[in-house]
Amino acid sequence: MHDQPSHSPPPEDVLEIGAPEQFAALAHPLRQRLLFALGQQPATISQLAARLDAKKGNVAHHLKVLREAGLVHVAETRQVRGGTEQYYQRTARHMVVAEPQAAGTAAMFAAVAQELDLSPAEPHLTLRHLRLSPEKAKELGETLAGLVDDAEEGAEDQPVHGVLVTLYQQSRPTTGTGTTGSD
Repeated sequence: MHDQPSHSPPPEDVLEIGAPEQFAALAHPLRQRLLFALGQQPATISQLAARLDAKKGNVAHHLKVLREAGLVHVAETRQVRGGTEQYYQRTARHMVVAEPQAAGTAAMFAAVAQELDLSPAEPHLTLRHLRLSPEKAKELGETLAGLVDDAEEGAEDQPVHGVLVTLYQQSRPTTGTGTTGSD
């Protein structure tokens, strides 16, 4: 087993997702899980395959898609046993999807569902609907984001926990069933 290389933080703090190739890249659960896995530190294809219980060929393919979309990059290369080992890293610590698209959102939820299913500890999952003014919704969103951003990281030997935060306004139900209302 070789030593992990020292690694620097991702080059960007926040990357706003907006390009079509980025949305396409986010539309697969394994690519979402790769981004989750690369959220802590760079890793090789072999390390990612072992961590995610996936085939190295699949991991390599999906990393290529993520790299072409600008979501991951090669952070470091090392020569090992006559070959080159590449350490992949996310291009940003935070990735923000300003205008989520259904395929990427569905893939993210599928990836989170896989992570929950594999969790060795009992996960906490809550869905609650609240009636909030726009000001209160904004305040709650900022508070939730602050809690996640300000959470203090433990030591490297501590387990990694995933946090998914979403605040959205429900669409209004459609009224009527095709009638004109003049019954």
